[in-house]
Amino acid sequence: MASKDRKGTIVNTSLEGQDKATAFLYENPFGRLLLKLLIKPAISKIAGAFLNTSISRLWIKGFVRNNHINMRQYEKRKFKSYNDFFTRKLAPGAREIDMELNSLISPCDSKLTVYNIDENSRFNIKGGQYTLESLLQDEELAEEFQGGQLLLFRLAVDDYHRYCFFDGGKAEKLKYIQGCLHTVNPMVLDKVQVYKENCREITVFNSKAFGKSLYIEVGAMMVGKIVNDYEDNIVSKGQEKGHFDFGGSTVIVVLKANSAQIDEDILQNSSEGYETIVKYGEKIGKKLAN
Repeated sequence: MASKDRKGTIVNTSLEGQDKATAFLYENPFGRLLLKLLIKPAISKIAGAFLNTSISRLWIKGFVRNNHINMRQYEKRKFKSYNDFFTRKLAPGAREIDMELNSLISPCDSKLTVYNIDENSRFNIKGGQYTLESLLQDEELAEEFQGGQLLLFRLAVDDYHRYCFFDGGKAEKLKYIQGCLHTVNPMVLDKVQVYKENCREITVFNSKAFGKSLYIEVGAMMVGKIVNDYEDNIVSKGQEKGHFDFGGSTVIVVLKANSAQIDEDILQNSSEGYETIVKYGEKIGKKLAN
């Protein structure tokens, strides 16, 4: 699918091999039978266990080559398993965190789309329609964010799979919603209501600059774990919040009305149906003056 970088250049971010595999699982009768097994949490756990074994390291070189990953951005070390590689950390200085007090930063390397929220909102997330209430499974909490904005950060398998806090503040884990694990590849969202079926973890985040907000991490097929591993609920801007194990995944940030002004290029791209390629820690908006 097409995305745009921050300079406005159209970039094709599709992964041909991933798309072919997804097409087989959702469009081929035999693929659909296989999919019924793959989406079961137990199968995902078995696959996750294999990806933690030393033999799974054999996949690493091919994955790096096929997805054109620049390993110079990451810590230089020997990986114990494929999952150890997949959850690799950036090298010091590989990402610059915008620490301006009123700046809103991207929590991850991803492709970003911004949606407005109102009582009739059906978020067209690459062909699937969703409501905030269906994501949260909480009518009262969803009502608090009417008039606000939903920021959807889609991580592909070649993206850095750690994410951070977009501001300093207080984080309170609200709940974990168990679901079967479907792919978040955008080509299938017209076939499966992904976010209603995927597992997700919801955090209420009281941001210093942007007030009450929400994080929603969404797990995808073959992602057995959403790992939020920060220790203290008082956090700082740019502090790592957690990571995903293997697979494409999604981070959603929900902001209240009149809390932030998203950068114009991102809003324009979203209105035209383009995702915007953003990096961990880069400015994507600012606090609205009171």
